[in-house]
Amino acid sequence: MTNGSLERISLATRIRNNFLTGLIICAPIAITIWLTWSFIDWADSWVKPYIPSRYNPESYLQFAIPGFGLLIAVTTITLIGFLGKNLIGRSIVAYSESILHRMPLVRTVYKSTKQIFETVLKEQSGSFKRVGLIEFPSPGTWALVFVSSDARGEIAAKLNEDGEEMVAVFLAPTPVPTAGFLMFVPRSKLKLLDMSPEEGVKLLISAGLVTPEYKAAATEEAATIINPPEGT
Repeated sequence: MTNGSLERISLATRIRNNFLTGLIICAPIAITIWLTWSFIDWADSWVKPYIPSRYNPESYLQFAIPGFGLLIAVTTITLIGFLGKNLIGRSIVAYSESILHRMPLVRTVYKSTKQIFETVLKEQSGSFKRVGLIEFPSPGTWALVFVSSDARGEIAAKLNEDGEEMVAVFLAPTPVPTAGFLMFVPRSKLKLLDMSPEEGVKLLISAGLVTPEYKAAATEEAATIINPPEGT
């Protein structure tokens, strides 16, 4: 192979490597901007039609204001939350709920939706704050799960008959962890991990390519540096 051929191969390799490096830099930025812009546009499309034209600044301007609908939605939700904490607000909410509870189909949807949001968004809730491993689908094969809560109610009464506490876990698929299986496993069969739920989601979405740093290993390394073994 001549020197000219080697130089052409080397040049092509450098161009490919530079392109891949640029792609790694630009792709996450572009995807983040696109997702953010899509969410803002989606929120605006839902909220703006309900804003009276006299209160909408776009009625007086010659251009659209991205994010105005989202700002109005966030402000309105925050204001409702503030009003819902006082006596009058709680009375209005209780009266509205009493009306919804009288509607056969609506009350089921409302109760289920409210329970989900209270469980997920409640500050004191421990839902999905831990990540663990269970043997699934066969012994020796481990799957990543998100710990929901301890088994309660009838499920706890039926499954805890042998004295083994059961834990509710959510097994999400890869690479889109938006649907999955709710499973009840013995606490002794659950291996809790130190990684956060956010790191667990990254691990799932990347199909294992993005592995979070093991903090315990770093702690052990730091302890070794501080207290080196004898003879070093």
